[in-house]
Amino acid sequence: MSPSSETAHGQRLVIVESPAKAKTIKGYLGPGYIVEASVGHIRDLPSTAAEVPDKYTGEVRRLGVDVDHDFAPIYVVNADKKSQVSKLKSLLAESDELFLATDEDREGEAIAWHLQQVLKPKVPVHRMVFHEITKTAIQEAVANPRELNQRLVDAQETRRILDRLYGFEVSPVLWKKVMPKLSAGRVQSVATRLVVERERERIAFRTASYWDLVGTFGTGRTPADSADPETFGARLASVDGKRIATGRDFGSDGRLKAGSTNTLHLDEQAARQLAAALAQTAFGVRSVESKPYRRSPYAPFRTTTLQQEASRKLGFGAKRTMQVAQKLYENGFITYMRTDSTTLSDTAISAARAQVTQLYGADYLPDAPRTYASKVKNAQEAHEAVRPSGDRFRTPAETGLTGDDFKLYELIWMRTVASQMKDAVGQSVTVRVGGAAADGRDVEFSASGKIITFHGFLKAYVEGADDPNAELDDRERRLPQVAQGDPLAAERISPEGHATKPPARYTEASLVKELEDREIGRPSTYASIIDTIIQRRYVFKKGTALVPSFLSFAVVNLLEKHFGRLVDYDFTAKMEDDLDRIAAGEAQSVPWLKRFYFGEGEGAGGGAAEAGNGDGDHLGGLKELVTDLGAIDAREISSFKVSDAITLRVGRYGPYVERASEVEGEPGQRADIPDELPPDELTVELAEELLAKPSGDFELGPDPVSGNMLVAKDGRYGPYVTEILPEGTPKTGKNAVKARTASLFKTMSLDTVTLEDALRLLSLPRVVGTDAEGVEITAQNGRYGPYLKRGTDSRSLTSEDQLFTVTLEEALAIYAQPKQRGRAAAAPPLKELGTDPVSERPVVVKDGRFGPYVTDGETNATLRKDDDVETITPERGYELLAEKRARGPVKKTAKKAPAKKATATKAAAKKTTAKKTAAKKTAAKTTTAKTTTAKKTAAKKTTATAAAKKTAATEED
Repeated sequence: MSPSSETAHGQRLVIVESPAKAKTIKGYLGPGYIVEASVGHIRDLPSTAAEVPDKYTGEVRRLGVDVDHDFAPIYVVNADKKSQVSKLKSLLAESDELFLATDEDREGEAIAWHLQQVLKPKVPVHRMVFHEITKTAIQEAVANPRELNQRLVDAQETRRILDRLYGFEVSPVLWKKVMPKLSAGRVQSVATRLVVERERERIAFRTASYWDLVGTFGTGRTPADSADPETFGARLASVDGKRIATGRDFGSDGRLKAGSTNTLHLDEQAARQLAAALAQTAFGVRSVESKPYRRSPYAPFRTTTLQQEASRKLGFGAKRTMQVAQKLYENGFITYMRTDSTTLSDTAISAARAQVTQLYGADYLPDAPRTYASKVKNAQEAHEAVRPSGDRFRTPAETGLTGDDFKLYELIWMRTVASQMKDAVGQSVTVRVGGAAADGRDVEFSASGKIITFHGFLKAYVEGADDPNAELDDRERRLPQVAQGDPLAAERISPEGHATKPPARYTEASLVKELEDREIGRPSTYASIIDTIIQRRYVFKKGTALVPSFLSFAVVNLLEKHFGRLVDYDFTAKMEDDLDRIAAGEAQSVPWLKRFYFGEGEGAGGGAAEAGNGDGDHLGGLKELVTDLGAIDAREISSFKVSDAITLRVGRYGPYVERASEVEGEPGQRADIPDELPPDELTVELAEELLAKPSGDFELGPDPVSGNMLVAKDGRYGPYVTEILPEGTPKTGKNAVKARTASLFKTMSLDTVTLEDALRLLSLPRVVGTDAEGVEITAQNGRYGPYLKRGTDSRSLTSEDQLFTVTLEEALAIYAQPKQRGRAAAAPPLKELGTDPVSERPVVVKDGRFGPYVTDGETNATLRKDDDVETITPERGYELLAEKRARGPVKKTAKKAPAKKATATKAAAKKTTAKKTAAKKTAAKTTTAKTTTAKKTAAKKTTATAAAKKTAATEED
């Protein structure tokens, strides 16, 4: 079947998800084809009750699912997709065949099914699938279409209904008991629990101190070269046969673990005494153990390993990785990026092997092609690994890519080529050095070395590590060539102290790995899951680490105590197994959903076990769980002991610490907690410090003119003074009176501001005088600092004090100067920090409008209040930039155009909307969270309550 045979087949309509994908494919198909995008999902479950057709009422209207009639979903065409559906229908009316060319996975199959249901084609329909966008692949896909896979569609629908029930039933519980606009999700909540549990481990952790000795030993042979060094370092391994305690011998309580009977724990004094006793010791080589070293290549990338390596090597978050990968796929540079498989096609293996020979020589090419078995349970082996597209791989230099696109392509290309190279081989050596101390104790030191004699695949690619202190595979450690019995001279023996560290927080890469290892959720959804828990403020980033908020502690506490099974790791993994069995046709959807929602009681149907659900017992009844909320004490689940006297509470407006009042019935002392304080840093001492700080309203005294009380407060945007208006003062309407308010100067603080200061601040703006033309000049304090204003002409003042001291003559002199247009010449940096490891650009500290900040020319990050220009380190600067990149750009709210301009700008507005929609699709497939975002226009038509529900009830994994 020729893909360009227009006369033989008439016009063919090909529908894909994104405009970028459509544009690439259109170039490969010729004039007989129209390629159009659906722009993601065109139909979904309703996000609010207002979108549900009027014929549905009650629970069906609330959930969008008819739980009493076999969980029939109520689908509606997305409000923002109606015009696109109309366009597709008109194109279909002029076509003779329809090709549904959405992605080859469950979600892609579901999109294709919804398109078929909505468009109701009367022409032949074909399912066109491909895993790379190259001319050959697209033409083969057109020539060899298949039927729609209803089993995949049913599996995706079951997941969608399950997530809807979970999200829309559990989220309202969080609204009532913790805080409005929160969300719960089948995988989202479990991922949050993992991050919270790690923080709990850090809070409970107690540091242990331990010491050992480090020695430098010389062979006495000269001259030495790099292959046979004269000296080497070794660490104390044992004393009198007892192994020296290391970090792994201590528990999280700071004590030696049980069973460490043959372990010697050295403290500083003992280590120094032993070092002194070894000052005159004659040492010798007691043993030399040599073993062959062999390291095989890493498997080609699947979705999760790509996310992990992009995080380690490029500093990308999971979301950013998938955005860039989607763009590379849609433009024909790589294969489909959502895959569980590590399989390479014969064509890809041939391309990789050819490139190995071309770039590294035949010595690096193994005799037979390498194959890799997937380690992922229920992996979809029909997909390939993520690799460069085509039957000949383009080198990164040949692609013409730049920036992040180039970096990610290069990573994928290197990994794929390296997977078809020979093993790295060499020798690993362990040398034991012994001697007797002056007090008679026998000591042994140990040194390990590694020599790589043939680098093999390591020439092309070395995998990164989550632990920054871990040694990478290509690192060599050479030891001298010594034999048993050789004498050695101790050139230096010094004690070295260590302290155990709490378990490291999860990064995006390590959380992805943990979720996959526990078989929770599907790897293709992990990027959107992590993005969701960050957007919901359950987690924030500190550098690359994921830190749980105090809010997440309250949410997880509630879920663990009252919905324990729903956030149980094994239960969630079992649910994933069940969903995979439904996808494989080994279980039935409706009986399974009945058991999950209704449990053993009425409506359970009794068929879940027979439907292939394993033990048939691990599903509870969600409906009953969310109905009886009387046992949930909202205050209790949001309260956490800091000390006997101080409690942390998560309130509706944020977390705070509270010390109970000594007088019963009196309110306790409270202090807000900084938004981004890591929970493990809230110590008793810090809580005391926060409570000791001035907070709340400070009465300064009455205004001598109005008699109104003046108070100082600490607000969201900093400290300020204001007046308390008398009771009964109208606050709305045309007679409303607004309280005077003024921000404190930078030189003022809450605990030192006086009534006189407040009166001066509230006297602003101050009239300085009038110019020769009678125009009034005033001194005012604004968002960007103090300034003078004459009509519409403003001029900056150099200090806040000038607001009260500047005279009319001085003001006129300022206005006599020509107004500076544009920006002033750039001031020199305050400090240079070095080269950023991510952007590879020089990082400097500059002085800005809002204070000092670090920048690499692309990203700016304001210094925190604890940072000092003089003492800030390069590492701290890089960390601030990494945090800013992780948060992404600030979203600006678009201004509404005036109604009278709507007609004139209609075409431009449509074009802009299309571009924005395409950009959102490029980031990732439309998940529930993104659907929620996309439906903001529809949501504006609903009540405020419905809008709040829409925001919170995310039923994403």
